[in-house]
Amino acid sequence: MRLRRLRALPCVPAVALLVACTPMIGVEAGADAANPDCAPVMLALPDVVAGDLEKTNTNAQATAAWGEPGAAVTLRCGVALPGPSADCQRIDSVEGSVDWIVASADDGTWRFTTYGREPAVEVTVPPAVTENHSTSFITDLTRAVEQVPATAECT
Repeated sequence: MRLRRLRALPCVPAVALLVACTPMIGVEAGADAANPDCAPVMLALPDVVAGDLEKTNTNAQATAAWGEPGAAVTLRCGVALPGPSADCQRIDSVEGSVDWIVASADDGTWRFTTYGREPAVEVTVPPAVTENHSTSFITDLTRAVEQVPATAECT
């Protein structure tokens, strides 16, 4: 019995060290993040977007991030459903198409929110990412977002 305890002890610091070194992106969960329809979306997300932005850990349910703290694309499932908008665009990819409400802020941040899908998914792209990447990588998320069936489309 005593031998088992000694064997287990060396593993504890190694596990703690790995957890401490893993980057964590702070993302606020959507109001409907607990919606079970977010789970298939989260499971289908790619490990890499825009060719070189790797998926990293987040601190909230039904969220994902690619990149580094301060320069990460973030995704939230379960955000408020947007209404019809002139900013609605259908974005096609090899895997299908998704309708997004596209908005840009004065600071250069882009926000894409799915239209006609419940729960809605929101993707935020900060200026630190758009300095070196086009926002066309939003098509990398099509397969995941299509896990939520469309009930309406851009007009």
